[in-house]
Formats: sequence, C-alpha cells, structure tokens
Amino acid sequence: MDVSVSITAYPPGDVAAALTDLGHAADELGLHTVWATDHLIQADPAAVGTDPMLEAYAVLDFLAATTRRVRLGAMVSPVTFRPPALLIKAVTSLDVLSGGRAWFGVGAGYQQAEGRDMGLPLPPAQERFERLDDTIRLAVRMWRGDTTPFHGLHTRAEHPVSSPGPATTPHPPILIGGTGERRTLPLVAELADACNLFDIPDGGVTIRHKLAVLHDLCAAIGRDDAAIAKTVSTALADGEAPDQFAERCGRLRSYGIDHVVVIARGCPLTVADLQCAAVAVAV
Repeated sequence: MDVSVSITAYPPGDVAAALTDLGHAADELGLHTVWATDHLIQADPAAVGTDPMLEAYAVLDFLAATTRRVRLGAMVSPVTFRPPALLIKAVTSLDVLSGGRAWFGVGAGYQQAEGRDMGLPLPPAQERFERLDDTIRLAVRMWRGDTTPFHGLHTRAEHPVSSPGPATTPHPPILIGGTGERRTLPLVAELADACNLFDIPDGGVTIRHKLAVLHDLCAAIGRDDAAIAKTVSTALADGEAPDQFAERCGRLRSYGIDHVVVIARGCPLTVADLQCAAVAVAV
C-alpha cells in the first residue's frame, strides 16, 4: 500500500527545521508523498484559526530543495485561490524543481469563511465545478504543448504557453479531491489519475459505495477504473501504535483503497508520526 503524509499544521518555532526533518524522514522511510494543505488560514476544526499556516506551494518548493525521492503535492488546491494559468505554472515549476516529483492536487473549493476573511472569491458551487473543469483541461493542453486559444466556460487563454514543460511524462498526475457523485466523481472518471476520499467510521460502507459509483462512471465512458489511484485521508489517533495503524490500513485496503494519506488532528506532524505511518507501507 502507498502511504503518504499531509501537512495540515505548522509548529510555532523553527518551521524550516521542522519541515526539513519531516522531508528527510519521508525520504528515508519510503513514504510515497508529502502533501501540503492549501489554505491561507488554519482550517483544521481541531485547531485554532490563528495557528500558523504557510502558503502551500512555498512549502512544497522548499521540500523540493530539501528532499530527493518523495513525491510532493497540494491536498488540494481550490481553483478559486489562483487564476488557472498561475496554478498550472506553480505545479509545473514544482515538477521541474523537484525533478518530476509533483502531483497536481486540485478541487472546487468550499471554505466560505476563509474566502470572506481573506478576500478570496467563492462563486456558487456550479461555477466552481465549471472552473475546476476549465483548469484541468487547460493544464493538460498546456502540458502537451498546445498553445492554441483555450475558451472554457469561465477561462480564456489566447496563447497558453508552458515553458519549460513539466519534467514528468506526460504530466504531473492529477488528483481531484472530493466525493460528490453528481460533479466530482464524474470529473475524476474523465480527467483524473487519482481521487481522494474520506475515512468515515462506518465499516467501509461509504468508501465502498463511492468506489462503486466511480467504477460505474468509468465503465460508462470506457475507462478502466484501475488506472485511477484510490486515496483516502485518515487521521492518526492519539497514542495509536504502529501495528494498530497498519491493521487499519489493511481494512482500508479491503475496501478498495490503495493509497493512505495520514494527517494529524489539531497539531503538527512529527517524525514519530511518520515512523508510525511507515509501518503500513508493507500492508
């Protein structure tokens, strides 16, 4: 099983040293990816809104320079935070600087309070999903070197150039976050290389259902859903032992999950958390 970690909180002290330690540990322990949550203010409901929060692509570019193997990505970037071409350029730059280790993690966005507090646009849901569709299609076109005019539902780019192109061939894998059956999962089926679900404590009922919906959506368009990595975000419990976490990952695998993304609730990840998570790599 692939095991990743997602940075959702930052320590108040020497953040650069803490990130360096986490990146080195992720490299050495064989973890798949280090993700960074893409918010401007702390969004973890178990944390305080004034707790430290860094801009995601600054963190990922820092990690690109201080790691050598682990993949890097945002979990996930709301399309309302940056103009599409700027977001695509940020991901492309990360891929180039990391030597081909970037993900393109993206979603429609949902945080109304953050948008209001930070002066960010948050259009109605339908428009956000249309903008998500525009952004992914523009990214794929730019990454294959197509500079012809792009006219999406909300995005116009008359000469979209991606120079340099990404280091990854054909492009950084696209992960779409969210589980909606009317908008999100159809986009996953058509355009994504990975999806991200949530670890709901219901014995796997929700996860199995969402994956069945995704399977049917892929079948309807003639795509094998095995080509889509099924990831799930799950929080380490206080005092959870490595063998307990590995057992939990085994259950998630039995539901159809093949990639676990570990978070810590209300506090920064530690190297000890990464050591606990790494035990599940062999599951």
